[in-house]
Amino acid sequence: MRLPRLLPAAPAAAASLCLLALSSPATAAEPAAASAGSTVTAAETPGLRGVRGGHIPLAGTVNTRDLGGLGTVFGRHIREGLLFRSDSLGKLTDEGVAQLAGLGLRSVVDFRTPFEIEYDKPDRLPQGVTGTARPVSDNGSYKLLMDAIASRDPQKQQELLGDGKAEAAMHDIYRTFVTDPDSRAAFGATLRDLARKDSGPVLFHCTSGKDRTGWMTYVLLRALGASKATAEKDYLYSNTLRAETDKKARDYLKESGAMQNPDLIIPLQEVSTAYLDTALAEITRGYGSFPAYLAKGLGLDPAAQARLRARLLN
Repeated sequence: MRLPRLLPAAPAAAASLCLLALSSPATAAEPAAASAGSTVTAAETPGLRGVRGGHIPLAGTVNTRDLGGLGTVFGRHIREGLLFRSDSLGKLTDEGVAQLAGLGLRSVVDFRTPFEIEYDKPDRLPQGVTGTARPVSDNGSYKLLMDAIASRDPQKQQELLGDGKAEAAMHDIYRTFVTDPDSRAAFGATLRDLARKDSGPVLFHCTSGKDRTGWMTYVLLRALGASKATAEKDYLYSNTLRAETDKKARDYLKESGAMQNPDLIIPLQEVSTAYLDTALAEITRGYGSFPAYLAKGLGLDPAAQARLRARLLN
């Protein structure tokens, strides 16, 4: 894992460390100069056509998945090769871009904020894949982490992240997923796009592929008729896929002297059913029920839900 050199006084260095702590790992070799708009095409590579369902070993990510195969309470299953979720695509290697081309994607939805994209790099997409920016606020958690790491002060870091503060920040983020109009607009637009008959295979992602992407996936699975248990299991799978990368990030923060107690950031790195419960409680408070949230909060009325199921389920 290639890691950035720590420069205490430089905001860019602090941002790099934050992204290291929360996103996919820096790759062994940096991507070539071609970034977004790479000319790699599906015809030039076998890609990952044979890897459907579950985790996809996409070079430069750790949390890429095909949602195909997941079941619903109606006995139907999500079609393979239509719905993909991921962490950032900004660190894809050339091999990763070629693999991505092999998935046959038509579009990619990016939930990252402009600030994240500035430091984490724009998506590297194959030719013919349309990228759509739908930023969803992280409610200040990125700045919180940046301030903590940049301080290099154990006492300051404890004050910012310790004693439940990091967990509280995550609960606030999930609450905002439901209450913030711009966040609802981004999630709702993505659901409505997926319900269109002419919508091709789609991948959506944020930085780590676990919170904004995790909530989007949870909502989508429930809208398709998956049980709460199935949607929750997929949500928690991020902890398994990200465990090694996240531990390496904490080890580096310790070894570099940036943090004396890097375990303070674990609540920011991991997902938790408690976070989900906060968002679901907000749905109950604001909308009364999950179907009402879909219809009134996200603009996905029963007819649109029916179209979504018709297009995406076997």
